[in-house]
Amino acid sequence: MIARILLWSLFDSKTTVDELRPQLSELSAPSAWIWNEASERFGLISFDDDLPPGLDSVRDLIGREPDVYEEFDLLG
Repeated sequence: MIARILLWSLFDSKTTVDELRPQLSELSAPSAWIWNEASERFGLISFDDDLPPGLDSVRDLIGREPDVYEEFDLLG
């Protein structure tokens, strides 16, 4: 299984987290959309084999690829 972390800074993006919310697809636990209001960072922690549907819409609203995109193999 792969864990993916995608992070964007919304500080200088074309959108806000409130504009993103309607575009966010439902995720299977423990995957989750994440938000840090103080640093204006938004992202995704995914434990699925594939990235969620609708991610292209999120990228389009933000206006760029994630600032951080990391993939990890889970130890187990």
